[in-house]
Amino acid sequence: MARFERVDLAMTDWEKVSSAFPDRIVYQSAPWLAFLAESQRSEPVLAALKEGNEVLGYFTGAIVRKFGLKILGSPFKGWTCPYMGFNLKSSVPRRLAVEAMPDLAFKQLGCVHFEVADSFLTLPDIAGLGFSHETRATFEIDLTQSEEALLASMTKSCRWTVRKAEKNGVAIEEARDMEFADEYAAQLKDVFAKQGTTPLFGVDLVRALLKQLLPSGMLLLLRARDPTGRCIATGIYPGTNETAYFWGGASWRDGQKLYPNELLQWHAMRFWKKRGVKTYNMVGTMEFKQKFGGRETAVPLINQSRYRPIALLRRAAPRIVKAGLRLKWRLKRLGKPAPGA
Repeated sequence: MARFERVDLAMTDWEKVSSAFPDRIVYQSAPWLAFLAESQRSEPVLAALKEGNEVLGYFTGAIVRKFGLKILGSPFKGWTCPYMGFNLKSSVPRRLAVEAMPDLAFKQLGCVHFEVADSFLTLPDIAGLGFSHETRATFEIDLTQSEEALLASMTKSCRWTVRKAEKNGVAIEEARDMEFADEYAAQLKDVFAKQGTTPLFGVDLVRALLKQLLPSGMLLLLRARDPTGRCIATGIYPGTNETAYFWGGASWRDGQKLYPNELLQWHAMRFWKKRGVKTYNMVGTMEFKQKFGGRETAVPLINQSRYRPIALLRRAAPRIVKAGLRLKWRLKRLGKPAPGA
């Protein structure tokens, strides 16, 4: 029977070990684990899946403490990454790794809850194993197509906005400066204010992301400038090996009429395509992401709690967080003059 064994690897050694697996993604890299340690105060967890003395693959995750309780995430909500999970030999079924998770999380690590979202996991892999799960859907764009085919697969209105942005004089530039974090965070506040809420994170998290990921070459930062040179939109796109991701985008409301966000996406696709990346994952299915010609896919996010009250709290947490953010925004609005007053 296959079993996980926690391994104590230096991050430089982990980069060498994990890079040998074709299914490795940026969210399993050493720089990403360092980012989680800084932004979430998490403890990285690397574990080898072994059958006898044979290593079949690895698990990547991290432990955080909530109310004094240990939780194993791979990933966990709020970590700003959609997947982590396993790196396995091509002949090893993912079901084998999933079956070994309770022993690792509960018996070896002493956690009360664990969650895993692996980008290659399927519903048959978890059928009959007793895990709770929710479906995580997204749009994936095939970057092996020609640029002409990529444009043709977009909706007509999306192609129009990309071309219109170029005619409007919007210029896209790649960034590597830490001031980018302040620009992105400020624009993100404006985006959420339009929706009557506040962001889940602030500028410190974005700075930590840049600090840990930029030196690795696994992070693309883009600015969109209007004809006067003002930065009106920003985008963040991590990636490595075969897959790149849309981490987040933000823009000033008064600059959206120039259509910078669509042009940012188009630049990111071409950037990663030129570097041999095969798939661009939009990370979600919101309306804005549907028009770029991707194929809808979904993976199960599995979770299990050692105690029933923990499971109940986990299910209620998203509603509690959403209500708290709206209340925070409304409290900030109290005492402010109405727009135009």
